[in-house]
Amino acid sequence: MLVFPNAKINIGLYVTERRADGFHNLETVFYPVPLQDILEMVPATTEDLFVSGIAVPGIKEENLVWKAYQLIRAAYPEKTQQLHIYLHKLIPMGAGLGGGSADASFVLTAMNNLFDLKIDVATLMAYALRLGSDCPFFIENTPQFASGRGEVFTPMALDLSAYEFKFIHPGIHVATAHAFSNIKVEPAAFDLRTLAALPIDQWKNRIENVFEEAVFAMHPAIAEAKQALYDQGALYASMSGSGSSVYGIFEK
Repeated sequence: MLVFPNAKINIGLYVTERRADGFHNLETVFYPVPLQDILEMVPATTEDLFVSGIAVPGIKEENLVWKAYQLIRAAYPEKTQQLHIYLHKLIPMGAGLGGGSADASFVLTAMNNLFDLKIDVATLMAYALRLGSDCPFFIENTPQFASGRGEVFTPMALDLSAYEFKFIHPGIHVATAHAFSNIKVEPAAFDLRTLAALPIDQWKNRIENVFEEAVFAMHPAIAEAKQALYDQGALYASMSGSGSSVYGIFEK
């Protein structure tokens, strides 16, 4: 089975509260974008993971793809079989684009289809949440207003298919913990649930990613990348997540 896990962007990102469990409450819009990895799963007499494309650090057992595969194998041992999994990485890692989360969630949905497990969406999302806070988004893979830790979803009637996206990945690693320690935690300055009603040419200076101020101060090259997108005519440009990728939304 061959699938193409896609990236996501954050349109707006506000950190609204520090939680007692050490996490933060946030508000953002997740939007799927056509930047994809390639994932193939082949029934085999052994099980293994093969990675090509962008180098992925760490051992196999730490890879979210492998964890997702093992999760379903453990839950449905009689209904599944061993697989060789081939992952070709094209989505930059540590870039705020959710590539690793997408890969893991696509393993869950692909195994569900491959072995006809008939797992419902709610259960798939619960499995995905065990792998990471933003993994459940990729189960339905549609525009969502996200709150809580980023795992509480409300569907958004947001359609950007009339536009095209450009991405710049400056090749800078942003330490997420350091970024969180330097942001302002306060109520959202804009209600992102109303985003679809605001014309996209009015998003600039209205829709904010609160990580940008601190991250741009640490890494001016990321700020320069965002400005470059506006210089090229972007209607709206932003950093995604805590960086370091930036995206621009353009007229086709």
